[in-house]
Amino acid sequence: MEWLKSIGRDNLGLPGFVVMEILEGESDKRSTKRIHKTLGEFAVFWPTVDNCNRAMEVFAEKNLSHSLGAFGALIGETAKGLGVPLCTFNLKHYNAIPGLETNTALP
Repeated sequence: MEWLKSIGRDNLGLPGFVVMEILEGESDKRSTKRIHKTLGEFAVFWPTVDNCNRAMEVFAEKNLSHSLGAFGALIGETAKGLGVPLCTFNLKHYNAIPGLETNTALP
């Protein structure tokens, strides 16, 4: 959350699955509500059917060899579908997705 706050909200969106994962990590209703409000200020992106189909293929191919999870495949393919880089600190898993541009800081 601190990293998100530090980079601002202009030209930044979050995959819906990431929002859900962040909320899942909260331990009480109060913090969940506060985080949900903060995250609600960002654009939220969900995968299209085409993104899901590509994610299914890359997941089937890379799950065992690269420990690419289902949500990771969906998040990566959604970024590819939008034609934007995925800003992440988890380059290990996302490097398994062919054609996905990743970085750990905003351009």
